[in-house]
Amino acid sequence: MAQILVVDDSGTVRDEVCNFLRANGLAVASAMDGKDGLVKLKADSSIKLIISDVNMPNMDGLTMAEKIRTELNNSAVNIIMLTTENSPSMKERGKAAGIKGWIVKPFNGPAVISSIKKLSG
Repeated sequence: MAQILVVDDSGTVRDEVCNFLRANGLAVASAMDGKDGLVKLKADSSIKLIISDVNMPNMDGLTMAEKIRTELNNSAVNIIMLTTENSPSMKERGKAAGIKGWIVKPFNGPAVISSIKKLSG
């Protein structure tokens, strides 16, 4: 059972974020793309926060977020995007999907850990 689901197609980024969160006492699961993320979320009702990349194969992070809200009818899980994307149109699409935060890579754990703990609590 995980509090946080990290979704990124880069194994290096997934490992970096997961290891940092675990070192800070959080229970973490990971997924390699949006499609995998949806499967993991459906299987684990204890997930309170998703940290996701935007650009991934099979299903991107914004599409995953939209499906979480519409197809899964889940408005309870918090979602943060961790991405190199910073365009206003993508942020607007994210806001419409209920994204709680937008973190531009590279991941700076110490700068965001308090927000992550708050959203995963």
